[in-house]
Amino acid sequence: MESGPAIFTGAVFALFGGALLVWTGIRARQGEPVAHGVRPVASAALATLAAVTALGTGLWCFTQV
Repeated sequence: MESGPAIFTGAVFALFGGALLVWTGIRARQGEPVAHGVRPVASAALATLAAVTALGTGLWCFTQV
């Protein structure tokens, strides 16, 4: 019964992390800012770190099933 919330939460984190990673990659590749008012390298690095963290959290949730 407890596996349902873990699967849902894992899917949400994995989808968010994957989408953020793809979006950051596309923005950085096109040379457009990832965040306004922040240095491009710093914002891309922070967004990539957040995306990888979300993907890792999603994978961790899937192991709890």
